[in-house]
Amino acid sequence: MEPDLFTAAAEDRQERDPASSPLAVRMRPRTLDEVVGQGHLLKPGSPLRRLVGEGSGGPAGPSSVILWGPPGIGKTTLAYVVSQATNKRFVELSAITAGVKEVRAVIDGARRASGGYGKETVLFLDEIHRFSKAQQDSLLPAVENRWVTLIAATTENPYFSIISPLLSRSLLLTLQALTDEDLRGLLHRALTDERGLGGAVTLPEDAEAHLLRIAGGDARRALTALEAGAGSAIAKGEAEITLETLEDAVDRAAVKYDRAGDQHYDVASALIKSIRGSDVDATLHYLARMIEAGEDPRFIARRLMISASEDIGLADPTALQTAVAGAQAVALIGFPEARITLSQVAIALALAPKSNAAYLAIDAALADVRAGLAGPVPPHLRDGHYKGAEKLGHAQGYLYPHDLPGGIAAQQYAPDAVRGKQYYAPTRYGAEARYADVAERVRSRLRGEQEG
Repeated sequence: MEPDLFTAAAEDRQERDPASSPLAVRMRPRTLDEVVGQGHLLKPGSPLRRLVGEGSGGPAGPSSVILWGPPGIGKTTLAYVVSQATNKRFVELSAITAGVKEVRAVIDGARRASGGYGKETVLFLDEIHRFSKAQQDSLLPAVENRWVTLIAATTENPYFSIISPLLSRSLLLTLQALTDEDLRGLLHRALTDERGLGGAVTLPEDAEAHLLRIAGGDARRALTALEAGAGSAIAKGEAEITLETLEDAVDRAAVKYDRAGDQHYDVASALIKSIRGSDVDATLHYLARMIEAGEDPRFIARRLMISASEDIGLADPTALQTAVAGAQAVALIGFPEARITLSQVAIALALAPKSNAAYLAIDAALADVRAGLAGPVPPHLRDGHYKGAEKLGHAQGYLYPHDLPGGIAAQQYAPDAVRGKQYYAPTRYGAEARYADVAERVRSRLRGEQEG
């Protein structure tokens, strides 16, 4: 296989006319030092730096690397930088569209290029978790014989999605989501660097905040939006990308929402109160505002879990299960798909029957404890599993409920200070109506009253 002439021509055109390439391409890192974020992987002496030959002894370690992390954080960029730093050909395949045939063609081409041109190859395989076991097996000979430097990317846990033989022969690097500070540094570099906008325009704070929100942690998306805004500003003869110009350029209105200020808490409060009020449409409106503003999906999921217990409780015991499952899914998949999960949970909570009885019950019990209404544990309930307990009267006279009809023993459980107190006042809404009937019958039996 000959070197990729189309890629070579494109790179040559970019060198002759850099402005013809998208900003995200022009700002593509050329060295590891230009990579945004991932500081934990880029320290001096790190495996990644040794892989590109930095430090003592040149390139070392495995010839296969697995990059694990959420989408849009630079997995492809890292692979490209490795190929550039080691002066190797860069070939990219996606496991979504490629199969064993395409992989073998690249490997065969790499072997010929190495022998004929003396040029080694970096094979970047995106979405490797989509390959079957047999397809992943086909990569092993190339990895073991170092015919290619395999750099595979996955958004799923590699211990579950990648075969053990390939995993054991690979350097596993876990990438972290880009922070706003990471993206802010990238934007500032793109604004001032000659490869980027070269100081042609500036980006005021409000426009920058909007751009960071719509980027959603994705570096390419951030640079694409910046380029669109800069193009519009320059066309208008403006020296800065105003918020209005950016909104028009990216066709996204700025949501008035400060993640560290009043709007953060006001909108979150409105979301929960809309759920409590069973207004599903208002619930979705506030949820959409939080999502569009770039709110942390884990924060939203936590609020929904709280609402499931505080506002629904035993009126629908499955509400908490739904909210917890939603939070787990959100943590695994992230945005943008997490919006669907959050919507499902929010709708279920808004339309569920409501009860705050569990919330009121624990607060009432806490209030009594804090007021000093605790008192000693009744002797028959105390621990009797030690020498001398019988002499003290501990655990004596305790009735074992499992030995009695109905499994309920008419004996005192609460301390004298709160004996007869009823903290749980169930509603008659939804499934809690059944709990109300059970609580009434059990309390009657505990008092020693006979059922009619």
